[in-house]
Amino acid sequence: MEKNMAVWDRAVRVALAIIFLYLAYTNGGAWWILGILGIIFVITSAVGFCPIYKIVGLKTMKEAT
Repeated sequence: MEKNMAVWDRAVRVALAIIFLYLAYTNGGAWWILGILGIIFVITSAVGFCPIYKIVGLKTMKEAT
């Protein structure tokens, strides 16, 4: 699996994941959807690969020179 996420992209995802998980935990109800999104953001940040980026051909990580 080829990494396609830059460090800044991963950091933004982790920050959003924390916010989403907090909102899901404190609000309950339909906010669980944000909780799932937060978990997905944590996983994709940990591995450095986003399947949606691959599908649309997006890559935030610079090529090694």
